Amino acid sequence: MHWLALQWLPEPAASGEAAPDAAPPQPDVACPTPESLGWWALQFTPHVAWLDEALMLEVSACERLWGGRRALMRQIGASVPPGLKVRQVTGATSLEALARMRLYIARQPQPTRLPDDLPLETLGAAAPHLQVLARLGCRTWGDVAALPRGPLVRRFGAALREALDLAWGLRPDGLPWLQVPDSFEQRLELPMLAQSATELLWAAQRLLGALRLWLQARQRGALAIELSWTLDLKRLDGAELPRSQQLQVRTAEPTQDMAHLRRLLAERLALTQLIAPTGWLRLRSLETADWQGRTRSLLPPSLPGAHAGAWAEEGREGEPLHQLLEKLSARLGAPQVLAAQPVQDHRPEGRQRWRPAAGPKAAVPDKTRPGTGRPGQHTNARHPASNLGGARPAGEQVLGEPGSVLPDIGTGLLPAWLLREPRLLPVQNGEPCHGGAPLRRLAGPQRLETAWWESGRPAARDYYIAQDAAGALFWIYRERATLAGTEAPVRWYLQGIYA
Repeated sequence: MHWLALQWLPEPAASGEAAPDAAPPQPDVACPTPESLGWWALQFTPHVAWLDEALMLEVSACERLWGGRRALMRQIGASVPPGLKVRQVTGATSLEALARMRLYIARQPQPTRLPDDLPLETLGAAAPHLQVLARLGCRTWGDVAALPRGPLVRRFGAALREALDLAWGLRPDGLPWLQVPDSFEQRLELPMLAQSATELLWAAQRLLGALRLWLQARQRGALAIELSWTLDLKRLDGAELPRSQQLQVRTAEPTQDMAHLRRLLAERLALTQLIAPTGWLRLRSLETADWQGRTRSLLPPSLPGAHAGAWAEEGREGEPLHQLLEKLSARLGAPQVLAAQPVQDHRPEGRQRWRPAAGPKAAVPDKTRPGTGRPGQHTNARHPASNLGGARPAGEQVLGEPGSVLPDIGTGLLPAWLLREPRLLPVQNGEPCHGGAPLRRLAGPQRLETAWWESGRPAARDYYIAQDAAGALFWIYRERATLAGTEAPVRWYLQGIYA
C-alpha cells in the first residue's frame, strides 16, 4: 500500500493586492468545507479517509492509471479547489505519511530511516505518554518498538502497540473509507450574527462551494436547493418568531454552475427581509438529476473545416436562455414569467397551457379517452375520430366564388392568432356576423368531433375560413348538435384571426 497525506491552507495573498477592507473575493474562490474536500479527493481514488488533521489517499491500486505517482501528485496540485493550496507527503502507511506531514509543517528535517527515526511526538497514540517515554530514553518510534511487547502493553495500553504494528505494516490500516451521501445538507456557523441579506449571501458562498464538489462527486446536477437560517431571537416586540426562515431556488435544467445559483439566491434574498439576526446557515439539495455534461467539438474553430457554431457554447457572449428566465422569475416572481406547455387535446383552445417558466416541468396531461392507445385514437365505432383536415361530411357545400376550387383547411392554413376563449358571434338570417356585417365563408367545412367521453357538452364543430367586407380573414366554427343527438340552436364562434 502507498499513502498520500494532504493538508490545505488558504492561498496566501499576492504582493500588491488590495487592503483587507477591500471588496471580498469572487464567489468561486470561497474555501470549501473540510467534508467537501474529501468528496473532491474521490476523483483520484475511491480509498479516501480522514486521519486527524490530514486527508489520507491510498493510491497503490490507481496510481498507474494516472501515469505514476509523481504524475498523480502533479494532477492533484493542479486541480485543487480555488483559494487553497495543498501540501502532499507520501508514506508506506497512513501513520508514516501523517508523521512526515507533521514534520513538514514544523519545518523539521525528514529522517533517513522510516519509520524507525521518526520523532515520537509525531505519533498520535504516544501523545499521552511522551513524558514517561522520554524518561525511559525513548525519542523515536524505533526506540518504543524495541521495548518488550508485554510490559509495553501493560504499562501504556494496547493502542500504542497497535499503532506501532500498523506503522511497521504488521496489521492493516482500519480507516473508514469516505462515502458521498445520497443528498446534500450542510450547516455553517457564522463568525458573527448576520443582519442583512448581503451578509447571508456572502456566508452562503462556502456552502455553494461544497455543493459543487458534492454534485461533481455524485455526477448530478442541481434542480432545486433550499437555503435556511436559524433566527437568533425567539420574540421580537412581544411577538413570537419562527425558529427559522428559508427560501427555495429552482432551475429549469440540471446545473453545476454555482455562479448561476448564487445569482438566483441574490435575487431571492433581495426580496426577503430578515426578521431577526441569524448565526447559522443550512443549505440542502431538494432535487437533482443525472449530469450529462456538455458535448464539445473535436475541431477547434481555427482549423480549416471547423463548423462556425461548433464552439458557440463556449465562445458566445451573454447567458443561456433558461438562466435568463430563472433570473427574471426570481426577480419578478414565478407567476410573472410563463412558458407554453403543449397538451394532448384536439380542441384548439385546449392544446396548450401556461405554467411558470422556471418551475418544475410537469408531465403533459393526456386528454384522449382513457383506455385507448395513442392520442387521438378512439375505439367507439359510433362516433368518428377527431378530424382536422379530413374529408368533408356528406351533404355539406363549400361557399365561395362560383366555379372556384377551394382547398381543405389543413394545418398550413390554420391561423397564427387563436383567441384565449372562442367568442360568440351574432347571427343574422342564419349567417355569422362580425363588426355588424355578415361574414362570407371561403373554405370549409372542416369537422371536429372530440371530448365526447368527458362530462358536459362535447365538442362537435364545423370550421370555416371567413372574410368580412374589409378583406380580413377569420377562423370560425359552427356548433352542431351534440353526439348524444340532442337538438340545440345553431351558434357561431370566432376561434382565430389571420394576420
